[in-house]
Amino acid sequence: MTTDVEKRDAVSQRTAATPTLAPHSDVPSGHKEPAGRVGGGLFDAKQLVKSLPEALRKLDPRVMAKSPVMFVVLVGSVVTTGLAVKDPSDWFGWAITAWLWLTTISANLAEAVAEGRGKAQADTLRKAKTDTVARRIMGKNEERVPGTELKIGDLVVCEAGDIVPGDGDVVEGVASVDESAITGESAPVIRESGGDRCAVTGGTKVLSDRIVIKITAKPGETFIDRMINLVEGAARQKTPNEIALNILLASLTIVFLLAVVTLKPFAIYAGADEQTSVIVLTALLVCLIPTTIGALLSAIGIAGMDRLVQRNVLAMSGRAVEAAGDVSTLLLDKTGTITLGNRRASGFVPVRGTKEAEVADAARLSSLADETPEGRSIVVLAKEKYGLRERHQGELAHATWIEFTAQTRMSGVDVDGRKIRKGATGSVIAWVEKQGGTVAADTRELTDRISQAGGTPLLVAAEDDKGARVLGVIHLKDVVKDGMRERFDELRRMGIKTIMITGDNPLTAKAIADEAGVDDFLAEATPEDKMALIKREQAGGKLVAMTGDGTNDAPALAQADVGVAMNTGTSAAKEAGNMVDLDSDPTKLIEIVEIGKQLLITRGALTTFSIANDVAKYFAIIPAMFAVAYPSLDKLNIMRLASPESAILSAVVFNALIIIALVPLALKGVRYRPMSAHKMLRRNLGLYGLGGLIAPFVGVKLIDLLISLIPGIG
Repeated sequence: MTTDVEKRDAVSQRTAATPTLAPHSDVPSGHKEPAGRVGGGLFDAKQLVKSLPEALRKLDPRVMAKSPVMFVVLVGSVVTTGLAVKDPSDWFGWAITAWLWLTTISANLAEAVAEGRGKAQADTLRKAKTDTVARRIMGKNEERVPGTELKIGDLVVCEAGDIVPGDGDVVEGVASVDESAITGESAPVIRESGGDRCAVTGGTKVLSDRIVIKITAKPGETFIDRMINLVEGAARQKTPNEIALNILLASLTIVFLLAVVTLKPFAIYAGADEQTSVIVLTALLVCLIPTTIGALLSAIGIAGMDRLVQRNVLAMSGRAVEAAGDVSTLLLDKTGTITLGNRRASGFVPVRGTKEAEVADAARLSSLADETPEGRSIVVLAKEKYGLRERHQGELAHATWIEFTAQTRMSGVDVDGRKIRKGATGSVIAWVEKQGGTVAADTRELTDRISQAGGTPLLVAAEDDKGARVLGVIHLKDVVKDGMRERFDELRRMGIKTIMITGDNPLTAKAIADEAGVDDFLAEATPEDKMALIKREQAGGKLVAMTGDGTNDAPALAQADVGVAMNTGTSAAKEAGNMVDLDSDPTKLIEIVEIGKQLLITRGALTTFSIANDVAKYFAIIPAMFAVAYPSLDKLNIMRLASPESAILSAVVFNALIIIALVPLALKGVRYRPMSAHKMLRRNLGLYGLGGLIAPFVGVKLIDLLISLIPGIG
């Protein structure tokens, strides 16, 4: 019996552990390959070939109209194609047309590549879906029905080897479950009734024991179904920031369109009509409007969600990812989030006149029949820390086990003429006094000290030939997960305030908060208190993120701007949040915030580059168009381009190539480094603003030199 208890506790402790992720890496250390993860790099040839048909389908004007900038490029491509067909001998018209179509297709290809990786992930997830037969409980009997016929509220039985037929909560029993089809984690997890680790997902496999599951999702609306829809892009709505940027880009496009249209009458008046043909004006328009960011904007947003999926986090919308980049306050539920969730034995404290080993042995004996996490941890601690030998079955054959009840608040064992009890302080003291024994004078002092440190004291007492007496105290404590303090230090450097919320008393809450290193805490918190705290922070103009796993966290998860529910948590928590962490690692919020900030920085950096790029291209085309009519404009031809045709064609070619060159950056994202907004703006202007100005001068000149080598041009 002893061996079974200890093995079970060891499994429980291993499966409760969560990996610690590296804060500054593209793929965190210890990071698993999530379900559906697609390899092959950012921009491999196979992915390009698979995405090309989708890019061509996106040439549908109804699709292109969603991006005003690229819609104008499409219209320009169609117009120049018509003019080129009208005059087949016009090599310049055909060259401009070809590069405009390449510009349009490149923009669609960037989006198709990003979406293609999500669809590939969805295909892998579909393989995890199996047509299962469920053992549904009907009264006192069981019936076998297809999993697709289950309804919300049905009770089903799963035993070792069974596939869970649908999403639900464990209402009876405890079992080891293989969730590798969902999370990619090969190690099994423990799912049990009555706590925040009761949720099971359809498609996972029960490895041991027997559990009864209450179905919480309709067929077709399970967690895997939602994952498939999310990674395929069904819920990728434009965020407010993205909508605002689209409006800006549309406004710039209209302004440049009006400006280009007015050039024609000015050219006629100046006698430069030949230099301002419709093809030239179309090329000018395409080069001046912000085509670079317009082409990459959608891919940036899709790639941001894709990076979350690579880290085993599902975001319900792009809005949640973007909001994560602006989070300034983080609320964390203590139990199961900051701590492992179960109180565990951390030490045995003897009263005066008793040895520590005697307390450990008595505590261990009285816990052998205690199947609670606390009881199992006492057995393991006594063996591992104090080196107590194992008890053989023969030694305990005649033992009488005293089970814990809510009335006695004690458990124990009667063996070898001894009576051993452990339990709540008041109950054990009352038992000792009832047996006519004595309570050591320092007993109350020891229990108070443990309570003030945020722990839970359990007394151990025995009755033998020495009479009934208290032996010592077991110190139970809620164990803080490894690496939490370092994580909170990292969040502090990112400018994020951390607040722990718990239902514990203030003394316990303060002890855990100090050990974990959070900035503040809210003790004895009710769901209403959590909601009120979030609303106060939001009223101050702050964006709030909340992580949690319990049903009592659901209202706060719904109120928060970013609600990250743990996959090990209840169905209510996962429904309320707008993100689900498949690894159930609350410290991963750092990666989520970094990805959100990375998305915003990437969008801002490429917008800066695009606008600066357009300014530089202005100096390539305008002087070439009007230098004949106004020789003084030749002073603006600072690149000394070979000819008007070469200048215009070089600008159009560069415009197309720069989009292709920036696709990997849009998909991977600009690397995030913690810094102030002022420094970040200065960095963007210096790197991407200045780079956007310089790149066209270099690129257009090089292309012009190559074009001028072609016979008949120059």
